[in-house]
Amino acid sequence: MKRTSITIAALAIFAMLLAACAVPATAPSAPAEAPATGGEAAAAAPTVNEAGYRTDLAGTTIKYIGDSMGASFEFEKKLAAEFEEQTGIKVEMIEGAQSATERLAQYLQQLGAQSSDIDVYRIDVIWPGILAPHAVDLSAALAQQNANYFERIVANNTVDGKLVGIPIYVGAGLLYYRTDLLEKYGYDGPPETWAELEEMAKTIQEGERAAGNPDFWGYVWQGAAYEGLTCDALEWQYSNNGGTIVEPDGTISINNPAAAASLDRARTWIGDISPEGITTYKEEEARGVWQAGNAAFMRNWGYAWALGQAEDSVIKDKFAVSVLPKGDGSDGQPAATLGGWQAMVSTYSQNQEAAIEWARFITSEDAQTRRAIEVSQEPTIASVYENPDVIAANPYYASLLPVYEQGAVARPSTVTAELYNDVSTTYFTAVHQVLTGVTDGATAVADIERELQRILQ
Repeated sequence: MKRTSITIAALAIFAMLLAACAVPATAPSAPAEAPATGGEAAAAAPTVNEAGYRTDLAGTTIKYIGDSMGASFEFEKKLAAEFEEQTGIKVEMIEGAQSATERLAQYLQQLGAQSSDIDVYRIDVIWPGILAPHAVDLSAALAQQNANYFERIVANNTVDGKLVGIPIYVGAGLLYYRTDLLEKYGYDGPPETWAELEEMAKTIQEGERAAGNPDFWGYVWQGAAYEGLTCDALEWQYSNNGGTIVEPDGTISINNPAAAASLDRARTWIGDISPEGITTYKEEEARGVWQAGNAAFMRNWGYAWALGQAEDSVIKDKFAVSVLPKGDGSDGQPAATLGGWQAMVSTYSQNQEAAIEWARFITSEDAQTRRAIEVSQEPTIASVYENPDVIAANPYYASLLPVYEQGAVARPSTVTAELYNDVSTTYFTAVHQVLTGVTDGATAVADIERELQRILQ
């Protein structure tokens, strides 16, 4: 169990693997002229600053639903202040719901009413198919960026030829582990299988409790009934060769013994190596236990790295990140659910030109470089991974190559399109019933199959 080393070359390979062949860079084109207003065409071409952002829209105010995570939200507030200074466009920041499920419901309510209250939405990687009817086509804005965005994500965000959102950052599920505690208890690296994680978590938990910390747990993750549980549970079943719920060809594959066994296994963690309250945990609840120094392992996204390395963090310089464990059988494989967020401009916005400028600003190479350094959110532009400051700030990127190379798994959002929210809700609700002891894995996967047949018929 050796840790993965990293080189600039390895990062370049990683970028190529994700990108396949990146979106061709193009020289920034002149911004399109403002559309006609009041029945008259614009008298002159818009003016831009040295960075290529329009300044003729000064005095406009737009509203943006941003991140829900504290550090990232504060980072975007700082970007908003800089954007206003450069362009004169004011951005009113609105903090979104932490639960992706609640956030999507909020978006659908607003957009379904054709509300102009919000100009720019920050949308999940699984939502372009659902939200496409309400989105401005950002293809021209992307071309102005003059950057090599990962083609896979651009393709994910393109629905019927329309670019629904420009990528802000990408992510994947990661395993955080305490390097000091692994060394203390004689382990030379992170677990490679779920069985190894269970054994290591139990040993460290018992040792730390015996040493005087009764609040210490072996493993924390996301167990509440929301989209985050879909991500965690998909990793469990996929790593044990249990499929992806609905396969790319539309086959409903959830009802199989490997998927059922993976859910039953997770149930055994609760009260053993994971807190009884884990069934109410989202990302921040898990991080709270972890960052307080009360867990040996944590499943979370990349944002938790920078927070754990803060000067006032009790675990600063005491942890690392690795690939999530694989299944125990010969066909087991590591699995990491793909995540990430995009900037979408509402077609109902009355300030579309200003909203597009903000979407360009927060997805630019400069913003993504700073975002990676300051809040550890992985860039969607290949060249940013070659920046030495980014690498120095994020040693955990050493683990990203095997994560994306071996175990990246997408949720079935493309194949189920606008029905994905119903599919995911059905899935995480049944999984949660297993975790809370209401039912067992075999019954749950059969129930999920039956309900998905009804939804997708």
